[in-house]
Amino acid sequence: MNSPQKLPVIGIPTSVIDLPDSKFKAHINGHRYITALLKHSKCIAFQIPSLGKDYNYSDLINHFDGILLTGGRANIEPHYYGGNPFPDGEVVDPERDSTVLQLIPVCIKLGIPLFGICRGLQEINVAMGGSLHYRIHELPGRSDHRMPKGNNIDDQEIYALRHSITLTKNGFLNRLVGKSELYVNSLHGQGIDRLGKDLTIEAVSDDNIIEGISIKNHPNFGVAVQWHTEYQPEKDDHRLSRCLYEAFGHAARQRMLNR
Repeated sequence: MNSPQKLPVIGIPTSVIDLPDSKFKAHINGHRYITALLKHSKCIAFQIPSLGKDYNYSDLINHFDGILLTGGRANIEPHYYGGNPFPDGEVVDPERDSTVLQLIPVCIKLGIPLFGICRGLQEINVAMGGSLHYRIHELPGRSDHRMPKGNNIDDQEIYALRHSITLTKNGFLNRLVGKSELYVNSLHGQGIDRLGKDLTIEAVSDDNIIEGISIKNHPNFGVAVQWHTEYQPEKDDHRLSRCLYEAFGHAARQRMLNR
């Protein structure tokens, strides 16, 4: 009897939330991120609890074949990029901020495959010295990229394809999918303002928001996108998302075989 195929292991830093009607916190990851990794990257996911300074990050990273940075409800706190303080009541996640912003430079230094989705794109940009717009929809000439509001909205409407993006000619995404323009399901309030050091623009929205980046000279896979690749990557309309998972999985397998 053949033994099951060994799969690359992907670490996913957690978001930390307060449990309702409780003084306790929980470390969580979204189900879709985990299942998309298994189905399309052929990788298994392990949570990395967001514990900030309690890790030796060089040692931690040796347990994984890649790192996935997911979306999250909280925004990155502005003191990390010289932004104006948040107004009262802003949702924040200081545990995730302190964990991920230390983890990213180690991944890049050691050439660990790194894939950022939505908040993950913003985290990579901030970790590399970039800054963020606080509210894109308040900027002149920019659209509202936020999640639609309402009690009767289903997932199909929430994650619908919302706007077009233009892929950088001969960039990683352009070569990956063989197209120069397509539609994506972006859902975000913040976005990249100043681009971080050693990052390349891979995609821009129709209202000139950076929607995709890659890490210059990353020896393996260092890519992040603003849209939600975890939603129905198997569909033809989301082919680029599927291609990203497949390329990330290939990079993770190469690391697994070489270490």
